[in-house]
Amino acid sequence: MVQGAANWNTEQTQEWLENYVDDWVSFYRKHTTEGKVASYIPILAEANRDHLGISIMGKDGMTIRSGDVDIPFTIQSISKVLSFITACMERGVGYMLDRVDVEPTGEAFNSIMHLEMKQVKKPFNPLINAGAITVTSILQGKTSDQKLKPILNLMEAMLGYRPAINVDVYESERDSSMRNRAIGYYLLETGFLESDLNITLETYFKQCSIEVTVDDLARIGMILANDGEDPKAEKEIIPRQVARIVKALMLTCGMYDASGKFATYVGIPAKSGVSGGIMAVAPPRVREEELPFIEGCGIGVYGPALDNKGNSIAGIRLLRHIAKQWDLSIF
Repeated sequence: MVQGAANWNTEQTQEWLENYVDDWVSFYRKHTTEGKVASYIPILAEANRDHLGISIMGKDGMTIRSGDVDIPFTIQSISKVLSFITACMERGVGYMLDRVDVEPTGEAFNSIMHLEMKQVKKPFNPLINAGAITVTSILQGKTSDQKLKPILNLMEAMLGYRPAINVDVYESERDSSMRNRAIGYYLLETGFLESDLNITLETYFKQCSIEVTVDDLARIGMILANDGEDPKAEKEIIPRQVARIVKALMLTCGMYDASGKFATYVGIPAKSGVSGGIMAVAPPRVREEELPFIEGCGIGVYGPALDNKGNSIAGIRLLRHIAKQWDLSIF
């Protein structure tokens, strides 16, 4: 465990922590050779498998950055967190939980099998594709741009700028996502969708194609760690109840069908995307010893080499190491 400083919010301590994280990123970068970049969305296959970067942002504003931190990438499935938050703020928590469950599936994120075999009355959770597409259908608006606008508004409120859609990635997803179209047609047949199928899918592909950096993910994660309040502005951006529900979902369902292992070995809420991004949340914790980010932090990771579950292979190992060293686990 990293020890040796009584005050973790000094320039000297920040430099010291950055040196540690630099060493850890260098060590875990070698594991990128064990993974593969996503290829079912053709343009994602162009990513550099060897990239690995991390940003860690504390409530007090201290930020530790290391590795490939300035490379933009698309948010992909991490957008499911933001669309669910937006829908809860628009329609209310009760309305959303009546239409999307909060149970893990144990199946792949793009599976359709469990929907049909178990004859469910609603998708299992909003962080799998079936649940996320259902959530997108509930967003208010008659066009995809109208539906997407409140998600971008939410991100702008948190990040201080309005992120853009990567049009090339959007078009690549739109033209290749046969599985999501199949899920969409099943949801339409079962009556789960609340808006036109084509508009819903167009919105979904666009929200997945929003471009971010690890700093952006760390900042969103930090606000979630602080129960939805931006500590710098002292302003609530996400209602506390919604932020807490989302963190519970990230812990139990956020890392595809490896969520249980991640909760066991890393122990913090997180959501991954097939571009290689991971957004993790370390809430405040009570410990007798002095530790980095004791008041909580958000963590953004980018590592496009994926394991067979669709998660960043080096990113997960890096997060596991940091969580152990800094005792970030919520358990």
